[in-house]
Amino acid sequence: MRLILRAVLGVIVVVALALLVTQLWNSRGSPRPDPVPGALRLVSMNTHYILLNAPDGPWSVAGWERRKDALTAVLRPLDADLIAFQEMESFQRGGDGSVNLARDHLLATMPDFAVAASGDWRSFPTTQPILYRPERLNLLDQGWFFFSDTPDVIYSRTFNGSYPAFASWAWFEDRETGERLRVVNVHFDYSSAGNRLASAALVAERLSPWLQADERVVLVGDLNAMAGSRTAGILRETGLALTPARGATYHLNRGLNLFGAIDHVLHDCKIRLDARPVAIREKPGNVWPSDHYPVLAQFHVGLPSTHADCRNLPN
Repeated sequence: MRLILRAVLGVIVVVALALLVTQLWNSRGSPRPDPVPGALRLVSMNTHYILLNAPDGPWSVAGWERRKDALTAVLRPLDADLIAFQEMESFQRGGDGSVNLARDHLLATMPDFAVAASGDWRSFPTTQPILYRPERLNLLDQGWFFFSDTPDVIYSRTFNGSYPAFASWAWFEDRETGERLRVVNVHFDYSSAGNRLASAALVAERLSPWLQADERVVLVGDLNAMAGSRTAGILRETGLALTPARGATYHLNRGLNLFGAIDHVLHDCKIRLDARPVAIREKPGNVWPSDHYPVLAQFHVGLPSTHADCRNLPN
């Protein structure tokens, strides 16, 4: 019996040490880049759905009231020009899609931003808006497509019939430099690898004509996949470069950094990153804004990238 107890305790100790090492490793960070003249600063942020009918809990309306100021407190100091959101929906079964508590709160508390990749919910899904600074950027166009066999039918279910998921996009002109930039904002399925792969393939197909037209393109969002995954590989095969943030970008709403980045920023090879994207692991007022950390990237549009993915492309 003692031998069994010792063996069990040994396993517990080994598992605990492994988790501790994993937590420490995935809590690594990079320096937050200082704003640079001419550069654009972009943030990706999964805010988590708000469940309008839930009586309580972190994702209820009451939970949102507790965490909404923390969300503003994390995002406002980042000096972003663009913030791409995922899961920004106030959900109620049978609801009409007109309520969006997080979007309206941020527009009220960060009035220097306007909203793109959004519209009347009956013709434009509102779950993945892109906030931008009109002082810096002029919105030229916007659109969406669903990860589905019928991608241009709004609210189409995914390839395996699960809940609708989609890409939103917005096309901007930089008022300072005159450069144009298309920002594509995605959220891939967390539970189905097949859906992730099919969604990535559809995104690659939709990106292709933009890249062939020599547009500047940034793809951002929650891939629910790490940088070395096949999902990310499909996107990189289009000619986009990927530099992951160090450590975790998802923390289970508990600060548990158990695996590497799943929220990413990819860019074409005429966009130069100033530095590695940074996961902002802050908890204002001891309240987590979401179960994901915001990821900040700073880049120059129109400058050739020095990324290895770009150096390896054929001439």
